[in-house]
Amino acid sequence: MPGTTMRHRPTQPQVAVPRTLEEALDPGWLSAALAEVSGGQAVTSVEQVEVIRTVATKVRFAVTFSGSDARHGFCLKGLLDVDEMTARGGPTCVLEADFYCKVAPTVPDMRVPECVAAVIDREGQQSVIIMRDLIVDGARFCSALEPFTADDALLSLTQLSKLHANSAFLDGADWIQPRAAQLAQMTYVTPEMLQELLNGPRGDNLPPEVRSAARLGTAMKALAARDSERRQFMIHGDAHAGNIFRTAEGAGVIDWQLLQRGGWALDVAYHLNAVLPTEVAEHEERRLLREYLSLMRGHGLDMPEDEAAWAEYREAPIYGFYLWSITRRVAPDITVQFTDRLGKAVMRHESHALLGVA
Repeated sequence: MPGTTMRHRPTQPQVAVPRTLEEALDPGWLSAALAEVSGGQAVTSVEQVEVIRTVATKVRFAVTFSGSDARHGFCLKGLLDVDEMTARGGPTCVLEADFYCKVAPTVPDMRVPECVAAVIDREGQQSVIIMRDLIVDGARFCSALEPFTADDALLSLTQLSKLHANSAFLDGADWIQPRAAQLAQMTYVTPEMLQELLNGPRGDNLPPEVRSAARLGTAMKALAARDSERRQFMIHGDAHAGNIFRTAEGAGVIDWQLLQRGGWALDVAYHLNAVLPTEVAEHEERRLLREYLSLMRGHGLDMPEDEAAWAEYREAPIYGFYLWSITRRVAPDITVQFTDRLGKAVMRHESHALLGVA
């Protein structure tokens, strides 16, 4: 943005991507990976602080460098100690590394972790990133199940608007793909598999017409087709509560493995209906949508008028509902809550009917 200072770009050290936690915390490897951060000083000690294993592993650790007793806190994220199937998700780690190397420096007023190094193996499609440990500086990461208030949601929506407003970046950035279109065409989750998932606990509080895998698959294809004809924005794609952190300065956003191009409503409808309890979303979402549109106009963008925007918003919960309906490798309580909230949004907004699905 004119008159704005660029954010520091991460270094990209030419070292191998570690495949295990032991390799990632090896002092020799960290000395090479953090050489530009340390001024070439070797890592003399490594203390593991916390390990969080979901699909990717996030490890908080502290190091000291040669010539000083000062402790420096970092957080490393990557696919560590995973099986061959999970390792196939490596391209999403490369995508996140590219976000920090290419996108984040162009949006300095959006609050994200400071990434100091990105180790990328483009041929092998694997990557790890090393960030400053925000918790050391007092940040708090929200849990995936943490209920937001409307005011909380507006703070995080404000951060997303800054990303969306930077969508001119998409020109020439073909590496940022239309994820909704890809999801609509994917075949690794068959209709039968999807129906089995929806027949489980995640669909317990949803009516049969919303639990129908056939209707959901058709609606996802219809949404992707309609969305591809609309103005494309750079969107987060997975902005649930677990990907939000809070500092004294306000909210911030993490986890950029689903960075994508798509309509603004995909992000906004997903975010509000994932983070807000259903009864809060039902009462507040239209006001929050107007706030979002005002933020975007304040960034200098022409946005749809309120009623047209509301119609786009009402279609869009299908994206998040589909994403969580096919999810299989996340804790069941998280999967159930998000599928339930987004499914109820689909029902409340009559998203199928708006997309022409009988």
